[in-house]
Amino acid sequence: MPRNTHSSNPVISSPVYHNRSARSSSFSFEAWRYAPSPSSEELPQELPAGAMPAAADTFSVRQSSLYSQPPSMSSSPRMNSSFSRRDNQLEKDDLFGSVPTHFNSSTRLAYEAGPHNDYMTPQPLSYGRSRSKEPTRSCIPTNPTKRRLLFFGVPILLVIVAAAIIGGVVGSQKHHSSDNGSSIGAIPSGTSGTSGGGGSNSTSDTNGNTWNTFIQPGSGGNGSIVATDLGVNFTYLNAFGGTWAQNPYDPYSVSGQAQSWSPSLLEDWVWGEHIVRGVNIGGWLVTEPFIVPSLYEKYQTSTPKAIDEYTLSQAMGDNLATEMEEHYKTFVTEEDFALIAGAGLNYVRIALGYWAVETIDGEPYLAKVSWNYFLKAIDWARKYGLRLLIDFHALPGKSNSSLKHFTQLTLSMIGSQNGWNHSGKTGSVNWLYGVMGVANAQRSLETLRSIVEYISQDGIKQVAPMIGLVNEVQGKIVGQDVLTAFYYQAYELVRGITGYGAGNGPIILLHEGFYGIAAWNGFLAGADRIGLDQHPYLAFPVTQIPDNHTVQAHTVCGWGGGTNDTSTSYGIIIGGEWSNAINDCGYWLNGVDSTPQFELTGTGNCTGVEEWFNYSDEAKQSIMDYTLANMDALQNYFFWTWKIGNSTVKGYPTSPMWHYKLGLEQGWMPKDPRVAGGHCQNIGVGGNQFAGTYPASAVGSFPIDVATPTIDPTQVASHSVWPPTALGPSPSYSAAQITLFPTLTQTGTRNVLATPTHPSNVTLGGGWANAADATGAWVRVAGCEYPDEYDANTAAVPTAQCTGSL
Repeated sequence: MPRNTHSSNPVISSPVYHNRSARSSSFSFEAWRYAPSPSSEELPQELPAGAMPAAADTFSVRQSSLYSQPPSMSSSPRMNSSFSRRDNQLEKDDLFGSVPTHFNSSTRLAYEAGPHNDYMTPQPLSYGRSRSKEPTRSCIPTNPTKRRLLFFGVPILLVIVAAAIIGGVVGSQKHHSSDNGSSIGAIPSGTSGTSGGGGSNSTSDTNGNTWNTFIQPGSGGNGSIVATDLGVNFTYLNAFGGTWAQNPYDPYSVSGQAQSWSPSLLEDWVWGEHIVRGVNIGGWLVTEPFIVPSLYEKYQTSTPKAIDEYTLSQAMGDNLATEMEEHYKTFVTEEDFALIAGAGLNYVRIALGYWAVETIDGEPYLAKVSWNYFLKAIDWARKYGLRLLIDFHALPGKSNSSLKHFTQLTLSMIGSQNGWNHSGKTGSVNWLYGVMGVANAQRSLETLRSIVEYISQDGIKQVAPMIGLVNEVQGKIVGQDVLTAFYYQAYELVRGITGYGAGNGPIILLHEGFYGIAAWNGFLAGADRIGLDQHPYLAFPVTQIPDNHTVQAHTVCGWGGGTNDTSTSYGIIIGGEWSNAINDCGYWLNGVDSTPQFELTGTGNCTGVEEWFNYSDEAKQSIMDYTLANMDALQNYFFWTWKIGNSTVKGYPTSPMWHYKLGLEQGWMPKDPRVAGGHCQNIGVGGNQFAGTYPASAVGSFPIDVATPTIDPTQVASHSVWPPTALGPSPSYSAAQITLFPTLTQTGTRNVLATPTHPSNVTLGGGWANAADATGAWVRVAGCEYPDEYDANTAAVPTAQCTGSL
């Protein structure tokens, strides 16, 4: 995400500030420091009095209400999205939950009474039968011989029975057959499903590893007890009818449901009806100093000084594996996924770096270990009914640079500036730029290939239905023509693996390269399921904003019309990142040891922004106004980021404007994100509406006799030349020079990604969805020398193409 660049407006042009006459030029963030904030409060079990959540979804009614006679909704307000013509009035089951129509008064959804082991099967309540009272009788035999048998024989018998039961439990866990199918009754006898845990904590799996038997069949709803794979119990809180479910013995047959209005992973997601309300999990599998400051603070006097994950890995030295795995294990846990569902969110965007798949030539990152935790994320998402957007966040050679407060006026300076730390290594752009630009792009395609092969497998593709090809590529450095050539290659790669049409592999998201989403209208028209990813931030302009959040909410609402226009003409538009920041205040937000421009330019003081524990109720409401404006305008969105770690220097979580979980606890994020519907209209900002209908190709809807979608031939002709015939602008290279660049060869061994450990006789797939995709992997040519992939902008162009020596 851009922590130090100006982001483009989703409608192409720079943001237009509405109601300029109402702006308070004397506003100071010191004004936030009125009184200590109230203590954290638990997530609400219902909406505030008088408020009715607005849903821009058109949901199918899931049978009947939990209540036989639900309260009348005739007097409830109708809150419509400011930018959608879809009816946003909640269905009855959105407020009250639902149960199948065949339920009667003696039947409840199993999750009402807590977790159980039969996956939402209706559980009749046992009221018992009245019985006539029989004469009281002593349970102790009067015969002495019988008494001796009772006192000595019964305990022995109990020991024998207990031993048999334990043996049966262990045996069933170790030897459970995979031919039980997907029925709920297939859960092995003796396993505990009441809390998703229990029993011993290890037995063998099919790979000879240790299977964690804390992970047991179970399901539940609000108030149920969940046991994690670490054997830690927590209470699942979800006031929105959400449920959790898991069955390691038949994992793809079950799914939790994030909320009653969000389809489970076993149900179809309908674009144009369901809305993405999501959050990013940043700083976890790709670290950033401002998100996990404590991880970096201890290495500020080391050599090298830790300023990005590359130098952090070097500084950790022999402790790299231990410290990074501890970070992966503790910064984000299963409970975070449960809390995300409980917050009314239904999607999670996860940042992945290429080192999750592989590293080469002494790259210092901890290789492949983060992939193991990504596998956990897939399991957790399935368990709580969340969908994942996989974002290829850090590519070899970097796809973005870190010129602070980027604008077109300073474009000529970009090549010499430092890179963004969230791409792994600070430095200049070397991805499709410079002498190593093509080789780094080829390597990126190979990494993408391995990831797509994995997430396109049955059972996985339902959890991970979207992938972002490149995070925040600086299109104005790389060039839009060069970027489109890569996007076409990536599209052909992905669809060559997955096939075409809805349900066949992920939706492909293209970052708009800070050109604005309207600049992409017509690109690959007719292609199967491609969408655009925009990251609208107000935090990083050259001229910092003195206004408060309420004023800037009008600016944000101005984005809605353009988003809708492009949704109608192009397809799915995702607000992949946004935050509550309207300035660049935040500890290390612009990099280690950075000073915010907000202070450097004399615009204001960041103390009042950082010290969230002193926010007044007025300040919190102002932030809330801005939050709701973003949610309403972007419609399908992901807040950056779910959480910020504590600083060991400050002693508290920093950068509060980027911390969804903290805002939820402290009162400036909505307890129910659906209340954002209609906010822009309520504050007097409207725009062109979206009728809920995307172009057919954008959602994978093709005539049954069409095997391959037809892309506009002029688009194919314009973007299919590979490698690009020119790179630049400074330095710039001709087609003749590019033919001499170091490149890769497809002679390597495919990188098939690992599957998670699992019980014996359970098949999860081999990690490679398309067996026909058997071409060798892109690897370096043996015997050829390659410049530093992160620093080749000044490298000399070879005088001849290296063919290597085998």
